[in-house]
Amino acid sequence: MAAEDQPDPDAPAGGADVSAKLFGTWELGDLEYADPSTERYITVTPVAHTAGRHAGKQFKKSQISIVERFINRLMQTEENTGKKQKTLNYVRDAFDIIHERTEESPIQVLVTAVENAAPREETVRLKYGGISVPKAVDVAPQRRVDQSLKFLAEGVYNDSFKTTTDIEEAIANQLIGAANYDVQTYAVSQKEEKERVAAAAR
Repeated sequence: MAAEDQPDPDAPAGGADVSAKLFGTWELGDLEYADPSTERYITVTPVAHTAGRHAGKQFKKSQISIVERFINRLMQTEENTGKKQKTLNYVRDAFDIIHERTEESPIQVLVTAVENAAPREETVRLKYGGISVPKAVDVAPQRRVDQSLKFLAEGVYNDSFKTTTDIEEAIANQLIGAANYDVQTYAVSQKEEKERVAAAAR
């Protein structure tokens, strides 16, 4: 095989083939991005499990599908650590619920939810002569996506843990609420709180 025919090991998982479908059901084409700053960090591929392909490479996480990153975030609790297949099945079922309720592509709903829950400002602590002073700073686009996924996963955990709500329902509720910019949704409320604190520290 010629060198130019070799696959790029650093290429995004799944490549750019939009003809393949996520979970064998959902089309990847014609996604709309409302926020140009985070668009390059929200990758969508038909692969939902890369087996840690980019785990040891700094900043390569943005090349992993946003669906897999969300699944990985949902696993980061004491009860669900390492249960990738189970969490993947939860998200697959939640996507079906989202499609039934909204009649939209659940991938588009997830992308919009991530954009809406991504904080634009946050605060850092600066020390002036031993006095700690909060200072508002802009958030880097990659960190905005990271924070958004964190808020969405925490919202799902809060909705489903020790409650009668199934986790699939909790995932669907959080994603639909964030996509609609419902301030009652945990992820959006956390984003608003961060930006409110930052505005006060300007």
